[in-house]
Amino acid sequence: MRNGSPLCVKVWGEYACFTRPEMKVERVSYPVMTPSAARGVLEAIFWKPEFKWRVREIHVLKPIRHISLMRNEVDKRVPSRDAKPFFADESRAQRHTLALRDVAYLIYADIVLKNHADKNAAAYRDQFRRRVARGKCHYQPYLGCREFTAHFTEPSGDEQPIPLSDDLGRILGEIRFDSNGKAEPVFFHAYLRQGVLQVPDAIYGR
Repeated sequence: MRNGSPLCVKVWGEYACFTRPEMKVERVSYPVMTPSAARGVLEAIFWKPEFKWRVREIHVLKPIRHISLMRNEVDKRVPSRDAKPFFADESRAQRHTLALRDVAYLIYADIVLKNHADKNAAAYRDQFRRRVARGKCHYQPYLGCREFTAHFTEPSGDEQPIPLSDDLGRILGEIRFDSNGKAEPVFFHAYLRQGVLQVPDAIYGR
């Protein structure tokens, strides 16, 4: 259920990489921010267990430009605290990344209350606006990869999406989790229309 107009936040950064999951070794970015990445930015700014975010639109504000980078990654997961010490140097690998450079977006999204919410949606919406205005966040948001920092602010009102329309093909929309905690990626066929990516409700299920 929607509660008035979507909330909006402007995000930007020097680099971004919204990785295509079909690329198993090298990281290759989608040409635009994915809805799941946008949700991640919103949750970094403001998250409560009483609601969930649903992204409605992503406006691309700067021309889509790529950059080729070499990045150090580790091949193994960091073990639990009770395990033996983990030495990153022993598992480090240098991998190629085809990322985006100099990106900026407007994210439009709704707050959808869960059954146990103890406030109305307007209260959470006001909290989000205050946090954005003050530049507060739970942790530093990022653009696909943690080292690609995302900055955020209130939109000025004069932002314009780029005049580009394109068939983006099948892109990652969201990650759902079943009752056993197993992750299930949800894809949709995306179109960029005059710089605006519209997100279908269907990717969020019920």
